[in-house]
Amino acid sequence: MIRPEKTVIGFVGTGVMGKSMATHLLHAGYPLIVYSRTKEKAEELIENGAQWVHSPKEVAEKANIIITMVGYPEDVRDIYLGETGIIKSGNENTYLIDMTTSTPTLAIEIYEAAKKKGMHALDAPVSGGDIGAKEAKLSIMVGGDQQSFEAMEPLFKHLGTNIIYQGQAGSGQHTKMCNQIAIASNMIGVCEAVVYAKKAGLDPDSVLKSISTGAAGSWSLSNLAPRMINGNFEPGFYIKHFMKDMNIALQEAEAMGMETPGLALAKQMYARIVEQGEENSGTQALFKYWEME
Repeated sequence: MIRPEKTVIGFVGTGVMGKSMATHLLHAGYPLIVYSRTKEKAEELIENGAQWVHSPKEVAEKANIIITMVGYPEDVRDIYLGETGIIKSGNENTYLIDMTTSTPTLAIEIYEAAKKKGMHALDAPVSGGDIGAKEAKLSIMVGGDQQSFEAMEPLFKHLGTNIIYQGQAGSGQHTKMCNQIAIASNMIGVCEAVVYAKKAGLDPDSVLKSISTGAAGSWSLSNLAPRMINGNFEPGFYIKHFMKDMNIALQEAEAMGMETPGLALAKQMYARIVEQGEENSGTQALFKYWEME
């Protein structure tokens, strides 16, 4: 069992979700070292007792558990495998937990590089968006050595409620791709339902009350459809990051010889609203696709 008094957690990436996740660990009593490319995003954490450092290298030198929650696979690669990255700069027996949605191939590469250094790497992407992060109710999908997972499971319980070990390195990322594939087609259906309700002259809020608890129910229908109805397109999860995830899933599916027509359609639709400048909106902004017709 990990003990706060014997643990120093480094947290890299304090954006929409990372900030809430790091806050839960701070409140749980763990000494916390934080780094983010934009220091302002970490100010609240610093005010509450987190220590700021100026690079992932400094995080690696000071922490014995390091969590990363950043934007893109290229960021992950640089943070872990760069010349001044975590693996080269860190200490033996450090636990490395990448919670970014990244590629299974990169997760395996990090795992193997960490193992050569005597470190323990897990790929542990999450689902649940800004709400799940704030409420510590994330779904956490973990790949890597089972012994490492079991050692870190108490830590994960401060961040989520559905924590599942999926198998060897890369398995967490593959599972997250399953999640994103399901969300992509589902989001089209959620948007279509809301647009249909409005065009039929119905009260969309009343419609949601009827359909969100039935067979059509989904997280997106319950949590994102109300935002669409209220014209709230602030990001719980950025479209630009979802585009990245869909590209990864399409590439992985193609490598396995699998067709993904639903995913391909969703990517086309999102690409169209990105052309209209919506890349920094939340994924629920797909709703605006119908305004373009």
